[in-house]
Formats: sequence, C-alpha cells, structure tokens
Amino acid sequence: MSGRVALVTGSSRGIGLAAAKALAAEGFAIAVNGPADDDELKAAVEKVRSSGAKAMAVPFDVADLSAHDKALARVEDQLGPLTTLVNNAGVGVMNRGDPLDVSEESWDRCLSVNAKAVFFLTQTFARRLLARERDPAVLHSIINVTSSNAVAVAVPRSEYCVSKAAAAMASKTWAARLGEAEIAVYDVQPGLIATDMTAAVIDTYERRAREGLTLLPRVGTPEEIGAIIATLAVGRLPYTTGQAISADAGMLVPRF
Repeated sequence: MSGRVALVTGSSRGIGLAAAKALAAEGFAIAVNGPADDDELKAAVEKVRSSGAKAMAVPFDVADLSAHDKALARVEDQLGPLTTLVNNAGVGVMNRGDPLDVSEESWDRCLSVNAKAVFFLTQTFARRLLARERDPAVLHSIINVTSSNAVAVAVPRSEYCVSKAAAAMASKTWAARLGEAEIAVYDVQPGLIATDMTAAVIDTYERRAREGLTLLPRVGTPEEIGAIIATLAVGRLPYTTGQAISADAGMLVPRF
C-alpha cells in the first residue's frame, strides 16, 4: 500500500483513532487530527506509529474553514500526496431534550462541525486531487462518518439528526460530482457504538440491543467501524461509490 496517505479527522480517540489504526495496518501514512495540539493527540499519533506506520499530528478545528487548505498542505509536505480523506470529526447536542427547547447555539454547533465542515473539507481535498495527476492504480476516496440518525429520528437529539442527514446528502452530492474523476465517496452510518460520546447512555443502548433494537444483540465497537473504513479505503468494495454503509447491526432493517 505504498504511497497511500490518509487524513482522519477527529482521530485522537474513538472511531477516528480506530480508523487511523486500521488504515495504518493497511500501509497508509496517517495524519491524525484533533482540535488542539494536546497530550491526547500526541498519544494517538504514537499509537498509530506503534504499528510501524508513518504518522503525524495535524491539529486544527474542522469548523474553521480557513484552516483546511493549510492543514492539507502540511500533511502533503510531510507525508506525500493525500489519497484518502476520512471525515469523522463530530459533536453531539449540547443538551438532550425536546426540540421545542433546542438552542440556536447547539444547532449551529452541530451543523457547523457535522455538516458544514464535512462539505468544505471535502471541497478543499477534492480540489487538490483534481489539480494533479493521480496514479490510476491507487484508489482515491472520501469516507464520511455520519450516523444512523441520518435516517432514523432521535427526538431528544433533533439538531444532531439534522446535521447528520445533511452530511449524508453531502456524501451523495460529492459522489455524483467526483465519480467522473474516479474518486469514490462513501457514507458510513454507525449505529449503537461504544464511544465517549455515547458513554452516558451506553447502558441503555446495551439493554435495548439485547431486547431486540438491533438484529445482532449487542452494541458495536470503534474497531469494527474502523475496519469498515479501511475496507472501503483500500478498495475491497470495488466498482462502488455513493453508498451509505449501515454499520448498525441491522437496527434499521424494516420489521413488523
């Protein structure tokens, strides 16, 4: 897998870190991202490097659009031309509750990080790819991590659902635009996954999974989502683009 370079946003922990490690195991050089140049980000880089992969820290806030091009330039200066973008960084709602009580601040935060940043970082990445010659033997791809809530409503997290639905449509939009350039775009939609974001409600998720909310009666792990992302990035789902991958243990399969 020589010559493959991936930027994984929000990869200092959780699904992002699992994806970075899975890609590193496939031979990718990895740009590990977090909002700040802190100990957590440094530790994540060392975890990725432990597999023998090249890795660097690239701290920037994905919601700061002015930082995008500079960040990608830094990555390419140190690791070589980017081939893969994993838009994983995301935030939850500021307070779970009635949509009647959602604040403009929480709405703007979700839309800014979960949707706007995904669209515009993809735009910056795509412009770089389209402006240069690319090895046709190397898959170039964009993998967006959205959520089952792009499809299924969670009333106490309405603004989060809206932001993930927007990101899911952005995935389709970019797949349609970039297909002619042989750049694949995917939307990975995790369901009940044990992460820091879900820690406060994981006991409830585990109980509901056992009771039949999911077809597989358990919650998933970041490593399982990371494996899916790596599978897509190396081209093990050939002749595909624009797909939404429901990584939800069958939660959204219609039943009666």
